[in-house]
Amino acid sequence: MFFASDNWAGAHPSIAAGLSAHAGGFSTAYGDGALDQAVYQRFNEIFEREVAVFFVATGTAANSLSLTAYNKPGGISFCHRESHVIEDECGAPEYFSGGSRLHAVDGALGKIDPHNLEKAVGRFAGEVVHWGRPMAVTITQSTEVGTVYGLDDIQAISDIARHHKVPLHMDGARFANALVALDTTPAEMTWKRGVDILSFGGTKNGCWCAEAIVLFDPGRAGELAFLRKRAAQLFSKSRFIAAQFDAYFSDDLWLDTARHANAMAARLAAAIEDSDTARLAWLPQANEVFAVMKKAEADRLQAAGAAFYDWHKPHGFDGHIGGDELLYRFVTSFATTSGEVDRFGQMIA
Repeated sequence: MFFASDNWAGAHPSIAAGLSAHAGGFSTAYGDGALDQAVYQRFNEIFEREVAVFFVATGTAANSLSLTAYNKPGGISFCHRESHVIEDECGAPEYFSGGSRLHAVDGALGKIDPHNLEKAVGRFAGEVVHWGRPMAVTITQSTEVGTVYGLDDIQAISDIARHHKVPLHMDGARFANALVALDTTPAEMTWKRGVDILSFGGTKNGCWCAEAIVLFDPGRAGELAFLRKRAAQLFSKSRFIAAQFDAYFSDDLWLDTARHANAMAARLAAAIEDSDTARLAWLPQANEVFAVMKKAEADRLQAAGAAFYDWHKPHGFDGHIGGDELLYRFVTSFATTSGEVDRFGQMIA
């Protein structure tokens, strides 16, 4: 019963097969091979426009380089106070950019509140040399607490970014999960709502090691190419990243795996709702489920083989957590089975 993280899941068999299929022979290196070019074109089709695609190894690299692409002296990027980019990147965005800053913005359950964002960006809009100046806004889709920005939410944040003439970045480590939750298209969830650059994640959704930066203004691609190389993120045998994305997109596998993960999260949430020993903290929207339970009960479940983590109480959560209780996170993936979920449900029934 592995609910600790979708990072714990292995690679989807079709993606593993794709790697094997392209393991032999020879191919032009550094992203210029035929398979690389075919995958770039597939990204164009998926996003319904020409985009520039840069393969990288990790989500940390994707986020850090995306923000660095718009770096300026004294630059400040605005993010939710509990977003991955500010809490779990070990200062990588600041390091890659040579000293830019991340400024935390409040909002309930992982989502930036537009009113708070306007105040935060407006504080630095005068570009006073002592304070610094706005550089970017970044949102996480889906968020660290499993909530999803609706299309209107993204548009509202984009409007603020546009007003202050700064780009909007989307951290899409769980991009596919949010996409199928909204039942929309990649174009509608990104550039049509004002997103300028995207960290496109595949690793959490069935890939072995496949992340990409998608730049919606190809005119800026030349600069980002140099930034990626300097950051040691240019693969020589990039066809092995391309091979994963090739299989990932084939027959919409990436959407199927995300739908499965989300469905398993909904099944798990229903089991928790029926339980006498745990309760949902809020309704899941993608593939992360949060529940409140007594620590002793969580210890019992973990000793019985259930893998999950305790979690900090997020901003905007107004539910009660007793003195002997904690908040816990459960994450489902393409590899989660209904049998695992049902077995866990029986344990907490």
